[in-house]
This record gives sequence, C-alpha cells and structure tokens, in this order.
Amino acid sequence: MSDISSTQPDPSMIGGIPKAPFVRLPDPVAIFTRRAARFATLAATSELSPYLGFLASIAEAQAAAVPSLPPPELPDAAIVARAGQFAMPPLDRGAFKPDATLRATCACLLEAFAAISKPEAAEVALGRVHSADRPALDAMIASILSDSIPFETVAEHVYVAATLQVHFARLAARLDSAALVPVGVGACPVCGGPPVASLIVGWYGAEGTRYASCALCSTLWNEVRVKCLACGSTKGIGYQEVDGGTGTIKAETCDECGSYVKVFYQHKDVALDPVADDVGSLGLDVLLRADVYRRAGVNPYLIGY
Repeated sequence: MSDISSTQPDPSMIGGIPKAPFVRLPDPVAIFTRRAARFATLAATSELSPYLGFLASIAEAQAAAVPSLPPPELPDAAIVARAGQFAMPPLDRGAFKPDATLRATCACLLEAFAAISKPEAAEVALGRVHSADRPALDAMIASILSDSIPFETVAEHVYVAATLQVHFARLAARLDSAALVPVGVGACPVCGGPPVASLIVGWYGAEGTRYASCALCSTLWNEVRVKCLACGSTKGIGYQEVDGGTGTIKAETCDECGSYVKVFYQHKDVALDPVADDVGSLGLDVLLRADVYRRAGVNPYLIGY
C-alpha cells in the first residue's frame, strides 16, 4: 500500500512482564466518561465528526445511567468458581440470557438515547428498537453476543450494543480479578469475547505491557506482545500505520491467518481509548481493506469494516 508504512517487531519485546497484573476490571462510570470525552476530542478534528459526536453522546448517556441502575446479579458463586477451575469465562456470553436488570438497563438507556441529537436515519432506527417486542429485542441481543450483527440492521444494533456494554461492564466490575484465569488466546477471561484492540500501557509495574480490551465488558487482560490475537501465531507478525502518523496507532498484522487487530500505544498518549480511537482511526481500516488483511477486532460501531 502506498500510504501505509511497515515495521517488523522487536524480538526482545516477545514475552510478558512478571509484575504486571493479569486483569484490570472496568470502572463503568470512569470508562464511559473518558470514552465520551475522547469521542468529543476526536470529533473536533475528524472527517467523521458527525458520527464521532453522536457516539460521544451515546457514551455520555452510558456514564450518566450507571449510578441509577439496579445492581446486576452475578452467576452463582459455585458457577463462577467452576468456571475458573476449567478455564472458562464466568460471564459466558454464549450462555447468557437476558434478565430483569438488563431489561431495566435497556429501558433506561433507550430513553436517554431518545434525547440525543441524531440524523433522521438514526432516529428511525431507535424508534424500531423502542417498538421491538421482547423476542425481537432478545434476537438483537443474541446477534451482538455472537458477533453476527446483520448488516441491514446495524443502526438498531448500535443502541442495543451500547446497552450491553453497560450491563456487562457492571457485571465485570463485581468480579474478583484474582480469581480470573486465561481462557484462550484473544479471548476475554470475563465473558469469552474477542478484543476490540490492544493497548501498550505505561502503568506502574506494567510499563510496556500489552493488554487486550474486551469489546463487550471493557475488561483488560494481559497478552504477550508480538502475537496474533486472532490465531495465536508469533510468526509473520508486522505493524502497519498510516504514513505521517504519530506512531501511537498501528495495525498488528498476521501473515499466518491474514488478519489484523489494532494496537494503541497508550504509554505515549494516555488519552487513547480502545473503542473511540478504533472508530477515529477508520482510515487505517480502509487502507488495510485494499491489502490482504481482514479486520479481527470487534467494534459494534464499525460493523462492515
């Protein structure tokens, strides 16, 4: 590609940092508040300004709703313990069933989303979600949890995905991080889902460590650097970015499976957010689509890329 530059990984960076914690669980209010601010910052200078501004309002509504919602109910303690024993996620999204708390969260957030300034098409889509009966809404929830959102109803699913982000982040926040174990390469140890992207962090005791960020529950978990988060290969890994970039946003590409997941160098720019900057760096996805790589990171706000 003429306007993407490539570099090869430094072999010395392969491997983890012993002092780094395996997991960092989300603080829902803080996460969505920071995300809203990041979307707003990106919107100020981006060609995607209208969409980024809309997503900033979505994140603001998510943050504002959290304190007023009823406490989410975790699975039985024995189920959580057994999940750890058998290296399974305690909030297995594959087995999740909507409950009263999720339905209350949906009702609260859909009302909040109604007050957001939005294009007519987005308004119509929200109306369809509002009018959906329980089976139709449950079908949308299932599509999101299985990462199989129909392209023709992406707009409706954006609202439901935002609701699920809040619900699962609140559930994840109530877990004991010390009880969580790896459940597979590129799989969230809390819900089993794929990452939206990964971060190279600068936290004390974890400087230079890579954490994958769950697209659903916002849990961060440690993954060794220079390894494909889609297939686990450490061969054929490369890094590509848009020419003239700041070096803080790259695509980690894998020649073994032909996929890529973005990596954000948060230790160089602490404002980077895995969801917001994934959308804000859409230009990198567009360029990579012209090459041999397919997107492996999951972001409900970027369905179709």
